[in-house]
Amino acid sequence: MAYLEARDRRDRVAEWVDRNAGKVFILPAVLTLLAFSLFPLLVSAYLTLTKLKFAAGGFTLRYVEWLNFKKLIFGSQQYHLLGTFDVFGIVDWLILGAIFALLLFFFVRYLIRPGTTVVGVVGRSVAFVVAGALALLLVATLGGGFPGSLVVTLFYVFAGVSVQFALALGLAVLCAQNIYGRNLFRVVFFLPIMVTPVGIAYMFRMLADTHKGPFADIWTWLGLADFSWAADPWTARIVVLIGDTWQWTPFMFIVLLAAIENQPRDQLEAARIDGAGGWQIFRDITWPAIAPVAATIVLIRLIEAYKIIDLPNVLTSGGPGIATESLTLHAFVAWRTQDLGGSAAVGYMLLFVATVTCLSFFNFAGRRTRRTEL
Repeated sequence: MAYLEARDRRDRVAEWVDRNAGKVFILPAVLTLLAFSLFPLLVSAYLTLTKLKFAAGGFTLRYVEWLNFKKLIFGSQQYHLLGTFDVFGIVDWLILGAIFALLLFFFVRYLIRPGTTVVGVVGRSVAFVVAGALALLLVATLGGGFPGSLVVTLFYVFAGVSVQFALALGLAVLCAQNIYGRNLFRVVFFLPIMVTPVGIAYMFRMLADTHKGPFADIWTWLGLADFSWAADPWTARIVVLIGDTWQWTPFMFIVLLAAIENQPRDQLEAARIDGAGGWQIFRDITWPAIAPVAATIVLIRLIEAYKIIDLPNVLTSGGPGIATESLTLHAFVAWRTQDLGGSAAVGYMLLFVATVTCLSFFNFAGRRTRRTEL
């Protein structure tokens, strides 16, 4: 009797394992991911509400509520995160009015269309408030003030991803043509992504040296030998942007090239037979075919671009002053000065802005690509 009960118990266990084999096998991976992502996230959330204080035999974390965030937005670190503001002129008010009117138009259009949901209204409300606040910050700092690490990061993200996507798409379309040596070009265009960001930063630091770099004679011939690009805020930011573009354009290029080469050939041949031009083929056939892939790689690059740290750290050390300092570098500098609470607060500001940006883009681009596929 005991033997039969043991065998019946083993059969039930074996049946349960067979039924839940997928969950059982994936459970260790899920627990590992949670341990290495959720736990640090919770600890850093606690750190945002504390201040590190050294004491005998170690240190203590003193609870300070929202002081770290108040210091960043309204206090002594406001210039570091948000920058310094200038008085608005007529042009600034006109730009802000146009931006707010556009945001209001899109919000009202969503409210009156069929299929509106409460979650959608809340999500778009948050997105439009954040977009309006960022627009106000951009106009206030770029119009005559001094941009902080948040505005500099937005410059790296939006300007960098836009330039990288345009270059990658152009190179992908070019390399998809039947031209001589296109396989060589594909390999050459893909090489930069294999170099580490620190290596790229040191390489561009050497190339941009107007006195001792390999292009020093060219800079002298152009009359730029006495010009210090690292001393000018916008020139330094552009150099960082060029290095980031050189590194990440190959990633977008290789994915777009694969998407272009896998589009339906029968449609292309039919379009050519009907006498369609190159632009018509790209607009009506190629772009609808690669739009979902393009939206995906742009989303990936948006997430990655918010984490830029190596290039501004090595190229300019965040300078001149804090002109090229990204949010990630800002958090690193705060951590290096043992301001753990301030560093964590900057990290959560970055997380909030990046999450709203990426979710808004995903919602906008996802809906457009679904319509394109239909």
